[in-house]
Amino acid sequence: MARPEVLDRIKEAEEEADDIVAEAKAEREERIAEAREEADSIRENAGEEAQSLKEERLEEAREEIEAEREEILAEGDAERETLEARAAENRDGVVEYTVELFTEAVNVQSQT
Repeated sequence: MARPEVLDRIKEAEEEADDIVAEAKAEREERIAEAREEADSIRENAGEEAQSLKEERLEEAREEIEAEREEILAEGDAERETLEARAAENRDGVVEYTVELFTEAVNVQSQT
């Protein structure tokens, strides 16, 4: 093969190699861009799922707290009713005792 032909073939091979390298770089950049987009999408989805899960857990906690609050209030109401009933039962006796003490005090003062 003649020297100019060899040089032409070398030049063609180098150009072909340059094209292959350029194509590989472009493909690499494209894959990197796609991977970044996918990573962004995954992060966004994960963030949305985390937010949703957080809101769900907060709602569950609120419901538990509300249920506990209602239970405590019901217990307090029951205890108040019990105390009121016991106080009502003792009211007449307390009034009589107070009147007796007052009467005795008035009698003691009137005797002196």
